[in-house]
Amino acid sequence: MQKKILSALVAAAVMGAAVPALAQNAAIVNGKPVPSSRVQVLTEQLKRAGRPITPEIEQQIKDEVIAREIFIQEAQRRGLDTTADYKDQLELTKQTILIRELFAAVQKDNPVTDAEIQAEYDKFAAANAGKEFKARHILVDSEAKATDIIARLKKGGKFDEIAKKESKDPGSGANGGDLGWANPASYVPEFTEALTKLKKGQTTDAPVKSQFGWHVIRLDDVREAQLPKLEEVKPQITQQLQQQRLAKFQDELRAKAKVE
Repeated sequence: MQKKILSALVAAAVMGAAVPALAQNAAIVNGKPVPSSRVQVLTEQLKRAGRPITPEIEQQIKDEVIAREIFIQEAQRRGLDTTADYKDQLELTKQTILIRELFAAVQKDNPVTDAEIQAEYDKFAAANAGKEFKARHILVDSEAKATDIIARLKKGGKFDEIAKKESKDPGSGANGGDLGWANPASYVPEFTEALTKLKKGQTTDAPVKSQFGWHVIRLDDVREAQLPKLEEVKPQITQQLQQQRLAKFQDELRAKAKVE
């Protein structure tokens, strides 16, 4: 079949004639033409997903289209395309596709500008400027336990080893209580207040209570905030603004709709 199609295309090109009907189809299955547009649709989907379209992939796409036609014909022969369940699912699928096309059109017609991206980045930079703290903590469920840990640390106990054994914070506990670098404002208020009073290398003298339990906190280091450059976060900011704009569009449509 491939050789016949190729021969027809070559003949048309040489003779300068119109391309035969066969060339407009990916194949003919049981006498029914399978349009090449189906191959093109699947190819475009893979391209949008970032997949390279090699000759091998092209053949796989064509094979997939032909296989689908074979299965569709059998389903139709059995009358499955006339069932209520099929029609309901088809309607839902059509709705999903149409809504997706609507949202894509809205985003295309209302692109996020560089000025908007810069403004959003500036807000992010302002909120995260200043000092970053590198801290560790041990989280336990009682004041008495936290007090005991502080006493053990004063006697030479190693913070990371105790954190691995005692901390009920699964994220930092496994890493010796290490919370990494962060703006102190990113923590709950009680934790932030205690942390910012510490000097480098100092541990809290008393347990710190928060909604999560009782903390023993150590400040390892302080530095100026290391913010990513605009170019590094531009894709994320763009996506965030697109989502916000789309959400606003949806809310406005719902507000204007007359629902009885």
